[in-house]
Amino acid sequence: MQLKKYWWKITALLLLLSSVYYGLTTRIPIDNVIQESLRNVFYHVPMWFSMILLFTISFVYSLLYLNKGNPKYDVLATSFAVIGCLFGVLGLLTGMVWARVAWGSYWNNDPKQIGSAMCLLIYAALFVLRKSVTDDDKRGKLTAVYNVFAYFLMYPAIYLIPSFMVSSHPGGATDEPLMVFKMNPNLRAIFYPAVVGWILVGVWIAQLRYRFYQLKENHA
Repeated sequence: MQLKKYWWKITALLLLLSSVYYGLTTRIPIDNVIQESLRNVFYHVPMWFSMILLFTISFVYSLLYLNKGNPKYDVLATSFAVIGCLFGVLGLLTGMVWARVAWGSYWNNDPKQIGSAMCLLIYAALFVLRKSVTDDDKRGKLTAVYNVFAYFLMYPAIYLIPSFMVSSHPGGATDEPLMVFKMNPNLRAIFYPAVVGWILVGVWIAQLRYRFYQLKENHA
């Protein structure tokens, strides 16, 4: 019975452990521009995918709060936004490490780097706003509205605007990015499970954050 209840958490751990192990030990084709640093694709990219999904879940809970007014949705929206920011910071840091190898320095003012930093700052302002309001109902409504606003700014910041600008990062307007690679089937077999594993772990941590808040409120 317990196994059925926690199957997705066990799956998350297995996927995560396998992606870390095989990501570090699998043979990497060294004929690509970034050579062995290609291993970072198993960690850096899943961080961003996880961030986007966590922000999406947070966005949905904010809409539910605005529609239903249930405080539970407000706390869930905040919990997923917090963990989404955590994964965003991890994605930015792993990206900076990769940039040091591929482009020669940790920060290159690349449009993707700037857009990612702006996205995280927009979400950081959500938590500042939340701390500045003491009334529970007013705080919930203000942060829910801002969360919807932040979510719709995320895509232009990290994808749309950088895609029209010259960038060394894949997805930019440049014809010859410095970091171009194609994953063979062996690498895909590690990459996609890694994405699923990190996403499940992100959801798990967000749920733990929500439960911690509930315990804190019950003992207040």
